[in-house]
Amino acid sequence: MPIDLHDLIDLFQEFLEANYMNDLHGIASKGNKSISIDFFKLAEFNGEAADQLLDDPDNTLKAMEEAMKIMGFKARARFKNLPESQKVYIRNVRAEHLGKFISLLGIIRQTSDVRPEVTIARFECPSCGNVITMPQTEGKFKEPSRCSCGRKGFFRLLSKELVDAQRIVLEEAPQTLEGGAQPKRLSVFLRDDLVEPRMEKKTTPGCGICITGIVREIPVPHPQGGIKTRFDLAMEANHIDPLQEDFSEIQISKEDETEIKALAKDKGIYQKLIKSVAPSIYGYDMIKLALALQMFGGVKKFKKDGTAIRGDTHILLVGDPGVAKSQMVIFVSKSAPKARFVAGKGASGAGLTAAVVKDEFLKGWALEAGAMVLADRGILCIDELDKMTKEDTSALHEALEQQQVSIAKANIQATLRAETTVLAAANPKLGRFDPYGIIGDQIDLPPALITRFDLIFIMRDLPDKERDGNIAAQVLMNQSHMGAEPEINPRLLRKYIAYAKQIMPALTEEARNEIKNFYVKLRNTGTSGEGIKPIPITPRHLDAIVRLAEASAKVRLAKEVSIEDAHRAIDLQRYCLMEVGQDPETGQIDIDRLSGMPTKERAKIVGIRELIFEMSKEKRTIPVQEIIDEAEKRGISAFKAEEAIEKLKRGGDIYEPKKGFIEKI
Repeated sequence: MPIDLHDLIDLFQEFLEANYMNDLHGIASKGNKSISIDFFKLAEFNGEAADQLLDDPDNTLKAMEEAMKIMGFKARARFKNLPESQKVYIRNVRAEHLGKFISLLGIIRQTSDVRPEVTIARFECPSCGNVITMPQTEGKFKEPSRCSCGRKGFFRLLSKELVDAQRIVLEEAPQTLEGGAQPKRLSVFLRDDLVEPRMEKKTTPGCGICITGIVREIPVPHPQGGIKTRFDLAMEANHIDPLQEDFSEIQISKEDETEIKALAKDKGIYQKLIKSVAPSIYGYDMIKLALALQMFGGVKKFKKDGTAIRGDTHILLVGDPGVAKSQMVIFVSKSAPKARFVAGKGASGAGLTAAVVKDEFLKGWALEAGAMVLADRGILCIDELDKMTKEDTSALHEALEQQQVSIAKANIQATLRAETTVLAAANPKLGRFDPYGIIGDQIDLPPALITRFDLIFIMRDLPDKERDGNIAAQVLMNQSHMGAEPEINPRLLRKYIAYAKQIMPALTEEARNEIKNFYVKLRNTGTSGEGIKPIPITPRHLDAIVRLAEASAKVRLAKEVSIEDAHRAIDLQRYCLMEVGQDPETGQIDIDRLSGMPTKERAKIVGIRELIFEMSKEKRTIPVQEIIDEAEKRGISAFKAEEAIEKLKRGGDIYEPKKGFIEKI
């Protein structure tokens, strides 16, 4: 039986005097408008009152605030730490939860502008002067219909009480979903001190929060007038708790922890991981190892100057059609503890980063987080990256390296965190990959974007009798519904990754020296002789090796990066550099083949330009044939010379005053 309202107020006075007097006295000095009350403290004090709060939160909260008023304090009561029985997934919110006090976990998908909202309006009766107070609990502004003196009709508005209001859209956290399930959303209304400027950091799109509040029904207007019989659901927030955005939401039992530690000590753990990544796909062991290490991730470091070095490893898969790129990307999206999947034309720049949209409820602008922000501290899997437009892929530049998304549209300027690992797949635009061509030209992506990927793997479909037989056997086994059994169960793998991600290994002196020696040796390979020297590796690749070595240590749950971890990371980086950066003519690694003009090509153009400048000292207008003849004497073919002249014309170094002749600008 519910406690009587007057008894409840007295009970709450006793409760507050016993537990929260310091908080109440601090309200005025700290400028707070509310106090945060632990539900379990109330349950210990009086179990019936705690149960009444869960079943009838509206009246119970009013009684608590009335008790504060009697004690001389004007504040709102905000309850946190509700029992497990009141923690509900958004997808499970039903009519039975209407008017109940529950908790929801999720990620903020959208936030609207803060706007004032009327809570109470006071009207005066022109006939008798009576003041009528009208609480505004519905969406439509409500006026009195009649006065106690019998008057009906117009009443004069004396005053109205306004509070700040904001609407956010809460979306289910990916780690609470089964693989591939569509996350559900719910509108949440914040009022009063929940929308103060100091709360903004807690309620920006992409943040994970736990909201305690009351579920309400919202009438839906009918196009022909009146309202529909079907109502929308929303929540009126009472308390907001920011979540620490790691993978602690994934439940790891004592048995799971024992299994994880046993796996980490297994000497064949790396082979087990390779066999557990996309087990239905034959081969590609180096790629599978890289994907496994990508899921474990490196360590983010903060420098003294305030800048940071990302700990996330970005991987790009490029290759011929039908080599299982998409299958690998989809596998990672379903296996990583926090992952999102988008594909080609189905993804826009705004959908990947952030967008400003019209808010239907409060009639202002709202900031909506895209996939990059929502996958913060997780993995974003992008298939068919080459099918996206240049305008859309340009939105990724800042997010990939700086790991943030800046937006300045309409009246909203914001910077959202996007500490997201990216796995992308792309097809060559001519159908099949050409090992002699520049990768940037083949996949139609800007060089600045390509170089932000730590590892780039080429997946080619070349005829090989033995390999083709193995692939055919694997495909046919998959068709028979048997498939290859993963070495590590997918559910355990998710928990293993979540557990290992919380370890922060540091480089040992031996590992540091090994990585340094590899970098210095490769940088200075083949630099003898004259002319422009190819750059085989850059400092960005050095950072990538460190990240991979740290991920390798995390697999073993080790707090130090060993020399074996360094070797594993170096082997992966060398494999990728040989695949995408090796010059087929010289055999040397030239990183410029990855994105821009190869060093050899650039040297020829520089040679032709110097030749033209030398010849222009004798005569202003030079026949093209003379330049070609002189270039052939210097070992540059006629075809290469003509090609270099065309590139110099496009670059604005020379021009053609008449056909067959050129002049220096």
